[in-house]
Amino acid sequence: MLTKFRGLSHREALIFKGSKRWAEFSPFIEYSDQEASNWLAAAISFANQDLPPLHRTSVGVNATLPAVTPDQVTAVLAKFGEFSTVKIKVAETGQPISADVLRVLEVAKSYPDCRIRLDANGNFTPEQALELLAKIPLDRLDYFEQPCATLDELVELRKTIAHLKLGVLIAADESIRKAEDPLEVARRNAADIVMLKVQPLGGIERCLEIAKQTGIPAVVSSALETSIGLAQGAYLAAALPELEFDCGLGTLSLMESDISAEPLTPKAGRITPREVSPDQNLLEKYQASPERTRWWLERLERCFALLEA
Repeated sequence: MLTKFRGLSHREALIFKGSKRWAEFSPFIEYSDQEASNWLAAAISFANQDLPPLHRTSVGVNATLPAVTPDQVTAVLAKFGEFSTVKIKVAETGQPISADVLRVLEVAKSYPDCRIRLDANGNFTPEQALELLAKIPLDRLDYFEQPCATLDELVELRKTIAHLKLGVLIAADESIRKAEDPLEVARRNAADIVMLKVQPLGGIERCLEIAKQTGIPAVVSSALETSIGLAQGAYLAAALPELEFDCGLGTLSLMESDISAEPLTPKAGRITPREVSPDQNLLEKYQASPERTRWWLERLERCFALLEA
C-alpha cells in the first residue's frame, strides 16, 4: 500500500485460473473461515462461469482518500488521475472529528468541482455522525457510507436527518456484507443506498439478486483487490440495470504495483470491464514467502471444505 489504509500497509491475495478466466481469493487476514468462504465462492464462480449480460461498456469510479492530514490530500489524490468524485475515510481510530472536518474541507477547497462521499466503516455514533455533518458542506455530499455500526443506529440517524431536513443519503456497507440477512437493511429502511462488494457477498449473481431484492440504488466497491479482483467488480457494476453513482473500483491507485502488466486502472475517471491475466515477472516479484503460501493454501482448503459441506 502506498498509504496505510484500513490499518493495512500491504495486501495479500491468492489467485488461480479456472476453466474460463483468472480469479482472486483475498479475504482479509483476520476474517474467519466461514466469512472467507463467501469470498472463495465468488472467486470460483468468476473463474468458471459465463459473464452476465452488460448494460454499459464503462463504469465511472471515485478516487479514495485515506484518513490523511490536510497537507497530504493533493499528493494522495494525484495518483488517481482524473476523477469527479472523492470518497473520504473518516472516523479513523485515534483521530478526533476535527481531523475529519479538516480533511473534508481541504478536499472541498482543492477540488471545487468534485462530489464528495464519506465512509466511517461504522465507527461513529449517530450523534458523532451528526456533529461531522454540521461542520461540512452538505451540498457537495453524495452520501454517508456506514456512519454507524448497527441497523438501529442507522434507522435512528436517518430519522434525525429527515427531521432536520439535511437531505443526506445513507449507504450501507458492513450492514450488507457482514449481515446474516443482507436484505434486512431494506426491510428496516436503514439506508438509501446499498454497497455491493462482490467477493464478500459471494459473487456477481448474488450481488445482482441483492440489488434486485432491496430495490434501492446500488454502488459497487472494491475490497482492495488486485486487478484480477477488480475485474469481477467491474463486470458486476456493468451488469447492474441501473447505476446512478460512481463506483469505488479505482483502489489500485492506493497500491505500489499490481500483478498484471496491464492493470485495471481508470482512464478519464472510468474503467472498462475486461478479463485480466497476471504477469509472470510481477508474480515472481511479489510472490509470498513459503510460510505465507502454506498459510493461504491451508486456508483455501478449509474454506473449500466449508463450501462443499
